[in-house]
Amino acid sequence: MKPKAEANKLSKILSIFLGEDRFPVDVESLALEYSKETSPSDPIVKIKKSDVDNFEGALIKHPNKSQWMILYKENIRSEGRKRFTIAHELGHYMLHRAEMDEFLCTSIVGEQSLSVRDIENEADTFASYLLMPLDDCRKQTSHQQFSIELLIHCANRYNVSLMAAALKLKEILPKRIVVVAARDGMILWASSNQKAYKSKVYIKTKGVPPISIPEGSLMSSLSTNPVGESKKQPANLWFPDEPKDLHLIEHVFVATEGYDYTLGVLELESE
Repeated sequence: MKPKAEANKLSKILSIFLGEDRFPVDVESLALEYSKETSPSDPIVKIKKSDVDNFEGALIKHPNKSQWMILYKENIRSEGRKRFTIAHELGHYMLHRAEMDEFLCTSIVGEQSLSVRDIENEADTFASYLLMPLDDCRKQTSHQQFSIELLIHCANRYNVSLMAAALKLKEILPKRIVVVAARDGMILWASSNQKAYKSKVYIKTKGVPPISIPEGSLMSSLSTNPVGESKKQPANLWFPDEPKDLHLIEHVFVATEGYDYTLGVLELESE
């Protein structure tokens, strides 16, 4: 089953038993109880933190039993990131456990083969749709434009990281949106929604030399404002091919989730 469909199936079950206003999802109890009820011959029996350095999360089958264990890195300080990691590993259990007995998941994309990257993307999609179901997200964003306040509201409602919330809002909101993560003046990665990508508004970060944050951008100011900042900017400051008279809103938030990075959301006007 596809990751969105599998996550939506679980969400419908949770809504039936717990009601519509059931957030945040208790992902640990869900993983243990749902696997026991639906797959008693090979359930998830344990979820615990681990001090192993080479992965953020793991799904591992017991060598002598048909049982599974989820591990997450003990130094994950962000509760939202920990929850997303557990949901990601539950995604591997639901979608991929017939293919492998061990999933060691790193956040370093460059270390992954294309086939591994595919299943990692599927597990991420599952986690996103399980923790932040599309129907509820649409209710939260109805008739709203992107704002830092909306981002914080969604992160708090679903108990996820600001990054996870920004990537979900990128999917839903109507404008062209690009989410950017940066550290030490360099762009770590960027992700455009479909509307932006189709209009060639994207930042390529894979297979190219490191890219600096544009000089004069709000992200380049390294703001430490705890509530974030927003500023109207010429669109071609970030995307040189955009018309000179077109603007974007640059939203910047310095994340304090156990990771040192600046999160940016670029919201572009229509062409």
